[in-house]
Amino acid sequence: MYPAAFEYHAPSSVKEALGLLGKHKDDAKLLAGGHSLIPMMKLRLAQPKHLIDLRKVPGLSGIKQDGNVLAIGAMTTHWEVESSSVVKSKLAVLSEVASVIGDPAVRNRGTVGGSLAHADPAADYPAAMIALGAEMVCEGAKGRRTVKVDDWFKGLMATAVGEDEILVEVRVPVLAASSGAAYMKFPHPASRFAVVGVAAAVTLDGKGACSKASIGITGAGTKAVRAKGVEAGCTGKKLDAAAIEAAAQKAAEGVDVQADLQGSVEYKSHLCRVFAKRAITEAVKRAGG
Repeated sequence: MYPAAFEYHAPSSVKEALGLLGKHKDDAKLLAGGHSLIPMMKLRLAQPKHLIDLRKVPGLSGIKQDGNVLAIGAMTTHWEVESSSVVKSKLAVLSEVASVIGDPAVRNRGTVGGSLAHADPAADYPAAMIALGAEMVCEGAKGRRTVKVDDWFKGLMATAVGEDEILVEVRVPVLAASSGAAYMKFPHPASRFAVVGVAAAVTLDGKGACSKASIGITGAGTKAVRAKGVEAGCTGKKLDAAAIEAAAQKAAEGVDVQADLQGSVEYKSHLCRVFAKRAITEAVKRAGG
């Protein structure tokens, strides 16, 4: 199908883009990578009268280390995250997450900011960002503000970014010493979206016990969520196979698991437990446990 008629804009600065967004308001949509918006427009599920393309806006892409944080421009592509030497050396799990998104065409055009602003409930980045404690930087007419990841995902394809704001940067902390992280998912065979995906980050103390655990789950419900029951089940314990198994059994607790064409509530809850176990096991291994 063909999209409904729209006016195309290619701003050359964030200020210009914000001006267009403020002028056209609900009639406008931002175009980042386009792999989510364009198909919706072709099906006429989205019919913006104005399309604001961010690809020519300078300063919105690139990856740099800023102290103990990786600062990733919102227009940075999945491929750039996957192939970045900085990401591979400082936060390899993020490179791994990027590598399992979609297919090469998606990874070469899709962007970090586009994914996180769109907030598809089966996207890969959200679980990882929850587990890694990321922050989103939004810019509006009044300046910039930072949103913690726990406050970012509001519901089905709904985030904390304001209608008059643009997500411009994602800030992801580098793992502390004696820490490990992993992302495991059960992918849909066609789209490669996560039927269920689990990201785990753990920190071990000097005695090999877990001093901190952070677990994010995607795919199972209407939005990515923090698995607080699993985190509590890990913290303070030596994460041997039995302890990991016990903690992983809580993976579906607090998740609004939704039945869909990929599986029933029971099946997807089972996948939450299975992949939580796998992700935590690998994270502990990487932490030196």
